Amino acid sequence: MNDQHRNDALICEFDAATGVATLTLAMPGRVNVINDSYGLGLRDALEWARGREGLKGIILTSAHKDFCAGADLDKIYRVRDAAELFTAVMDMAKLYRAFETAGVPVVAALNGTALGGGYELALACHRRIAIDDPRIKFGLPEVQLGVLPGGGGTQRLPRLIGIQPAAEAILQGKEFRAAKARSAGLVDELVPDADALRAAALKWIAENPKARQPWDENKPRIPGPRPGSADARNLLMAASAMLRKKTAGVFTAPEAALSAIQEGLSLEFERALEVEARYFVGLVVGDQSKDMMRTLWFFRQAALKHEGLPKLDEGQDAGIRKVAILGAGMMGAGLAYVCADAGYEVVLEDIKQDALDRGVAHFEAELAKRKRHLDDAGREAIRARLTPSTELTALAGADLIIEAVFENLELKRSVTKEAEPQLSEGGIWASNTSAIPIADLAEVSAHADRFIGLHYFSPVEVMPLLEIVRGPKTSDETLARCLDFCRRIKKLPIVVNDGYGFYTTRVFSSYIMEGAQLVAEGHDPVLIEWAARQAGMVVAPLQVFDEVTLTLPLKAAAQSRKYLGDASVDTDGLALVTTMVEHHQRGGRAAGAGFYDYEGGRRVGLWPGLADLVSGPPARTGVDYLARRLLLVQAVQAVHCLEAGILRNARDGEVGAIFGIGFAPNTGGPFGFFDRQDLGAVVRELDELAATCGERYAAPKLLRDMAENNQKFFPDAP
Repeated sequence: MNDQHRNDALICEFDAATGVATLTLAMPGRVNVINDSYGLGLRDALEWARGREGLKGIILTSAHKDFCAGADLDKIYRVRDAAELFTAVMDMAKLYRAFETAGVPVVAALNGTALGGGYELALACHRRIAIDDPRIKFGLPEVQLGVLPGGGGTQRLPRLIGIQPAAEAILQGKEFRAAKARSAGLVDELVPDADALRAAALKWIAENPKARQPWDENKPRIPGPRPGSADARNLLMAASAMLRKKTAGVFTAPEAALSAIQEGLSLEFERALEVEARYFVGLVVGDQSKDMMRTLWFFRQAALKHEGLPKLDEGQDAGIRKVAILGAGMMGAGLAYVCADAGYEVVLEDIKQDALDRGVAHFEAELAKRKRHLDDAGREAIRARLTPSTELTALAGADLIIEAVFENLELKRSVTKEAEPQLSEGGIWASNTSAIPIADLAEVSAHADRFIGLHYFSPVEVMPLLEIVRGPKTSDETLARCLDFCRRIKKLPIVVNDGYGFYTTRVFSSYIMEGAQLVAEGHDPVLIEWAARQAGMVVAPLQVFDEVTLTLPLKAAAQSRKYLGDASVDTDGLALVTTMVEHHQRGGRAAGAGFYDYEGGRRVGLWPGLADLVSGPPARTGVDYLARRLLLVQAVQAVHCLEAGILRNARDGEVGAIFGIGFAPNTGGPFGFFDRQDLGAVVRELDELAATCGERYAAPKLLRDMAENNQKFFPDAP
């Protein structure tokens, strides 16, 4: 006869015939999260299970689609009391220890995704069995939000799979699909479905009545080098060096996680958990984690939910089934792949057969690389959705046409006039322009209300952001339909208003052009690149300038002058780039030479000839000074975009800057960067820079007003 029990977080059932208690996480809502109810419920459930006569084992599983989503970030985000948090973390550590020392085998039956604290609960079980489903993920991604695993993850995972693989997983915040999780040792066994999951758990419990965690054995051993050995020390030293190379020491979470691993492995297990807890608390109450959580989680979620934006009526269909892409370059071909993968019928059109052939080859390469888990039939189903063509008639009946031709106003207008009649009734015309105002492009459109900007980022298969540009006549319905399309192709949207360069291009251009300007002023290029990394920028300015090509700003100079004035282009930095392109044939990586030298397409070092093109060293330089300038010039441009109404709000500015152009994630974005400072002091600093370095540093009126009134962009942030 079964014995049952329930609390606010779990459904508990004891089967007297098998002696197994099944504790099922069933928290209110769609997901299980780690909060006060979770802790109280789990403790109550364990006490109830241990009170069952004849208990032989425990199965932990979930009533929801996923096993457990991890910590309640709403609560973590607000915490500033370190002592209170440390007590709560240690209470949870003791609860997890109570499970793994319960005296009976405990199995995590993972019916869905287990990330962060959810996976740490699984680590506290003696066995992890999961359903073999490619949609399910496991791992400890906490560093991506500025914290580290605080539920024992930095101590259990290295002892389970070894120091090196665990450190890589934790420091990079890796998420593993089921098959890779099994091969990496994060789960012990995969089964086909939920029925097999329970059967496998019962079988393992029956066969392992005296199960213990490896770290609770009398002589615990871990895979790979033994903690404290010379090999282990060398491994950790190498990990520290690689981490510093990758992050420039800017991000506190991976540094703290590595320290927790290193220190904890030399200690008895309970003491190791305390070490982890102290590092975790230090990160949670610090500013960096708050700023990263705000943008990388809360603002990202708001963008994905399209908060504050027009939506389709309940049950209304976006009416987009056939998508046509004009231009088979890397962007167009990548878009074709993304749309076909999302289930759309896709036409990839280019007037040149050789360009079309290269586009199809790119599509095939992406399909082979990204769909290795599919069988031939699955890949063929995606391939069959693509129709390559050199004929405009192939576009007939397209519900959405995305123009991705060269960044030239007259060319884009010509293509619009020629191809727009091929749209289906009510079809949408979108331009992938990165800078030209939608109002100017839509002048030749017969349906300006159905004309919109869809600005993707390269490589489109990887970059998450989609900057949707609303023209002055773009209708709410068109925007809502495009947002639905955005959801289906799994992009993260921000919606901006019209204006030259929109938002991301204006901020990004200010970054790479400032890199060139600093070179022109005589600053050491090596120092410039390192300063950018020290500031937290994902990619250094001269490196990324080479990637986008040095010819791009030269081609855009006339447009910039028209829309933004002479001051936007009459700079020493642009003069330097002009000289490099026109007199030294250094057009960037694609040309085999730019700010960097290249061999076989590989970057081999900064071009020594830069020193011959600039004057002597400036009066003031240094990493801190250069890092400051590189961040300030972008943040000022972001405020200009908000002040001009291009940005609807500062939230979108943070999302666009980090996910679109790699602005320093450690700051939370350009507006969060300003919020952590005394704006009065910042305005004075900008006035000095404007006087000595140029008007591009002049503080916007909005920033001056905020400084005067002691305001913040995010006044409710902790």
